[in-house]
Amino acid sequence: MEFKIQQKATKKHQLYIIDDLGKLNQVAGITTEETSYAKAVFNAEQTQVTLNRYGYFNFIYLLKSKKTEAQTNEACRKAGAELQAICNKHKLDEITLTNCSAQANAALLVAEGVALANYQFLKYRTEAKKLTNTLTRIFFTKDSATVKEVAQLETIVDAIYRARTLVNEPLSYLTAEQLAKEIAAMGKAGGFKVTILNKARIEKEKMGGLLSVNRGSIDPPTFTIMEYVPKKALNKKPIVLVGKGVVYDTGGLSLKPTPNSMDRMKSDMGGAALVSGAMYAIAKMQLPVHVIALVPATDNRPGENAYVPGDVITMMSGATVEVLNTDAEGRMILGDALHWAKQYKPELVIDFATLTGAASAAVGEHGIVCMGTAAEDTKQAFRDSGNRQYERLVEYPLWDEYGDQIKSDIADIKNVGGATGGAITAGKFLEHFTNYPWMHFDIAGVSFAMAKKGYNTVGGTAYGMRMLLDFLMHYGKA
Repeated sequence: MEFKIQQKATKKHQLYIIDDLGKLNQVAGITTEETSYAKAVFNAEQTQVTLNRYGYFNFIYLLKSKKTEAQTNEACRKAGAELQAICNKHKLDEITLTNCSAQANAALLVAEGVALANYQFLKYRTEAKKLTNTLTRIFFTKDSATVKEVAQLETIVDAIYRARTLVNEPLSYLTAEQLAKEIAAMGKAGGFKVTILNKARIEKEKMGGLLSVNRGSIDPPTFTIMEYVPKKALNKKPIVLVGKGVVYDTGGLSLKPTPNSMDRMKSDMGGAALVSGAMYAIAKMQLPVHVIALVPATDNRPGENAYVPGDVITMMSGATVEVLNTDAEGRMILGDALHWAKQYKPELVIDFATLTGAASAAVGEHGIVCMGTAAEDTKQAFRDSGNRQYERLVEYPLWDEYGDQIKSDIADIKNVGGATGGAITAGKFLEHFTNYPWMHFDIAGVSFAMAKKGYNTVGGTAYGMRMLLDFLMHYGKA
């Protein structure tokens, strides 16, 4: 998707954003009859009007304030998704946005919704050319957005597209090794350093968690390290991102059922896709933050010499883990990555993982379950970013009692904690491998959409990336 500031007025397809019916006269060339028609439509509680000028379309969006600013902003994004559908229905290739409302960022929010809804994954469709959306360009009038804002939006949308595509790729293409190659290509395009550890190096580092999950696969694991160092960083110590990279999860010997479970487990590397896409955006926007990202990657299968319930695994940290469920594999590979992060003496570590069905069951597709040991002001900053981007957070406690649930009789800890508090006991497992300020985001319920909803298309969503980027863009600012 291409974004530009329009340099001169033109009789092309345009959307006018108004917040008062008195501003209808700002729609270029609107007639008395069209004004009456638009007022009737808006008075009937509709928010969009289409005027066919027999050569171009004029669309009008009536922005109505909601209970909160966050809800109003989200309504703008959803209006953009509706506009995207109309534009492609009429085979339009471009749309110009004119903001006549009092909300300064309204055009940017609408454009965000248009662009995110316009994403497609057609790589494996034989009729891809026929199915491709016609809409490819979004213009802004000079008073509707700045050059910097438009460039920033274009970068974020590009990063989200890249992350969604990684999630949508099947295992037949996206093995752990291919994921590492894709990240390396992203690093080259975005301008950040990428280092890939192969299986021999992973064995040398004694990453027992990652190696144990990989034992059932014929494909080797990878451990990918990304780093972006700006000329002048706000943080003296790096912020470390960690993304779960299980490129496919059968559950291992604790085999998942296929319907509504294993059939979408190519998305179990949603955390890896999110942090990789975020690194691309961070580098492209040249944010003044030193960031490192880690992606442990493998598939989880029941073949070869697969690890089994009852095994005791020695992690990279030296801690021993009693495995009671091989489908609790994400925490095993993340444990090694979180331990690896200690060497950087990080200011903050943030992990994203499609970790538990418990988080998905509790919050569904409407938010992210989070928890951690970061300072309260850091947690509040995340909440604020989540609200601004409408990728909202629900914080769970990390009480000691949940840690008692993962105590093992024969090892230091076990990898599941029983029938209750599943999202939290998974978090307590991860906490065991940290000694720094840390936040955990369980994106199991939001990383993959089974049906189109608003600006989230079917498949990978990259839900949480906008929240993370917002947090980093505000990092260190009062």
